Amino acid sequence: MIIVTDVDGTLLDDSERVPADTLAALTRALDAGCELVLATGRPPRWLSDVLSQLPLKPLCICANGAIIYDSDRDRMRQVHTLEPGQMRSIVRAAREAIPDITVAVERAGKSAYSPESELFVVTPGYAPTWDTDAPGMEDDDRILRIPATKLLLRHEGMSSKQMAGVLRDRIPADLGYVTYSVDEGLLEVSCPGINKATGVEELGHPADDVIAFGDMPNDIEMLTWAGTGVAMPHAPAEVREAADEVGTIAEVLGRRF
Repeated sequence: MIIVTDVDGTLLDDSERVPADTLAALTRALDAGCELVLATGRPPRWLSDVLSQLPLKPLCICANGAIIYDSDRDRMRQVHTLEPGQMRSIVRAAREAIPDITVAVERAGKSAYSPESELFVVTPGYAPTWDTDAPGMEDDDRILRIPATKLLLRHEGMSSKQMAGVLRDRIPADLGYVTYSVDEGLLEVSCPGINKATGVEELGHPADDVIAFGDMPNDIEMLTWAGTGVAMPHAPAEVREAADEVGTIAEVLGRRF
């Protein structure tokens, strides 16, 4: 069995710790021969605190499937990028519908430990939804000149769900994959056709061998694709509806191991 789990709100609790019962259930499953894969919207550079809590350094599907990261070797195994022309078209369409949107980009780099200013670049006026030490800053034109693993669209006056409702029809699927993992006025756009499910497929795992856990809209494709998709109890209705069952990692794995 391949255990694939989202990180925030699924593997981690509100204090960004792996709960003791979750860790115990995962350890029993690993001892029984299962494999663990993380699947997250986070970039590789935000995983060190998570990995330090686990008994191994697993492969990680990062940036909603845009990066396959070997955390044991600090190596990007696969990277899918949005090209400059795609990003300009997405930003143009977004601003036609929501004029005050600000943008930022995530870039893969060669290491999770490269300077943050090279990996996370914002435009003036962009308000990050998380603590960040030293992002790079470029104007609207320059930020879109280099391919990126993820384009971030931000509007502080709307929820992510509201933004998605306005923009999903404006940004066609063949231009970019639009989703969100927090509801704080932030949409995440990655390469067309790339999501957490495609990331697991790229690792070569058949769907029937996979049990996947998630809690937000960026997990829906993975939960639908996996042989067993499990939504966390606090997940929004559309996520729970996409899953085969509802429960925590500790509860579901506890019934199996």
